[in-house]
Amino acid sequence: MAGKVKWVTDIEKSVLINNFEKRGWVQVTESEDWNFYWMSVQTIRNVFSVETGYRLSDDQIVNHFPNHYELTRKDLMVKNIKRYRKELEKEGSPLAEKDESGKYLYLDFVPVTYMLPADYNLFVEEFRKSPSSTWIMKPCGRAQGKGIFLINKLSQIKKWSRDSKTSSFVSQSPKEAYVISLYISNPLLIGGRKFDLRLYVLVSTYRPLRCYMYKLGFCRFCTVKYTPSTSELDNMFVHLTNVAIQKHGEDYNHIHGGKWTVSNLRLYLESTRGKEVTSKLFDEIHWIIVQSLKAVAPVMNNDKHCFECYGYDIIIDDRLKPWLIEVNASPSLTSSTANDRILKYNLINDTLNIAVPNGEVPDCKWNKSPPKEVLGNYEILYVGTSCCGECVSRQHFPSLRWCPLLFLGGHCWIQSGGLSQMSAAGAGPSVRRGAGTRGRG
Repeated sequence: MAGKVKWVTDIEKSVLINNFEKRGWVQVTESEDWNFYWMSVQTIRNVFSVETGYRLSDDQIVNHFPNHYELTRKDLMVKNIKRYRKELEKEGSPLAEKDESGKYLYLDFVPVTYMLPADYNLFVEEFRKSPSSTWIMKPCGRAQGKGIFLINKLSQIKKWSRDSKTSSFVSQSPKEAYVISLYISNPLLIGGRKFDLRLYVLVSTYRPLRCYMYKLGFCRFCTVKYTPSTSELDNMFVHLTNVAIQKHGEDYNHIHGGKWTVSNLRLYLESTRGKEVTSKLFDEIHWIIVQSLKAVAPVMNNDKHCFECYGYDIIIDDRLKPWLIEVNASPSLTSSTANDRILKYNLINDTLNIAVPNGEVPDCKWNKSPPKEVLGNYEILYVGTSCCGECVSRQHFPSLRWCPLLFLGGHCWIQSGGLSQMSAAGAGPSVRRGAGTRGRG
């Protein structure tokens, strides 16, 4: 469509504005006709609320799906993943296969989690099975590590609930909802410090699902060496990797910001653990991301005017098993270092190249299948739906070297060289790769 793109944003970040201006787009106000609105999650609620009655035209797009919170709110993410697993199990899908202890072979990627206050009694029952475990409490709707604390005793929930005199939990309305998750107490450490991964994932449509992985993610390190000691449960510089918290630590480095690139992590793991297990780890991370998106796809309002760039937070334990911690709807665009600024500028640039083809006035009727040459540092992670209810073909998982399939009574793994059959016993992305599989470094 002819004409300059007219943009508006309520997020005053230079990495955004510089990208808009570089394209020669024209800034307008919200009350004027606009084509592209990069908005906060608060604004998206107003745009799509029933009360406003606002209707977007075919030449308007926004950067959030209306009910993105089905994935990005901590309690709803877990709820949707649990529902997804149960549905697959009910259908008899091999993806819902469990081991002898009742754990999912392929879908065990979120820590045991309960919603409070709703699941309090279930949590207490689980807590008493392993009273020496540590749990982490998080408010469902907050970010940047705010309101998070660790517990290893039921009495410590007094921090959250004022009702400490009764044996049963009583909700303190309008007390905000929390999730409580089994704490990953055996994280992979580098230099003795805990870290997590921040990965960027772009979704252009949920039905059919089309998503992209950004290759330039990073690791966020704690400033204080990790210890599982109960005496340090309150030390967030030991346990929480959020930059918003770590930047206040005495040992915070303002030059590198306590960050590593994912490529540096990969090189480190290849040199210390080997290329094979490193490739398997990253394949498993990709698998987790796709399954989390498929879990919310049925309930997501797949509005044609929307796309979304999510910030995925992943923790790796000392067995090199990745865990999905949470998904952010508004990953920070604040730059804490020079390298951070470059990364986030390029992230927005590549995102816009996919969301707004050729930098022209949007047309929501296009098929959302951009050519490869415009992907920049994005790579296609998943396209379309599975070839049937139980199988996944390589064309749908172009970036993976394996996917669990039901094939001749056993599990197959997709490799760069073709299919390799494995027996069902012990096979799975969380266990090992197919025999003879060679991962790319």
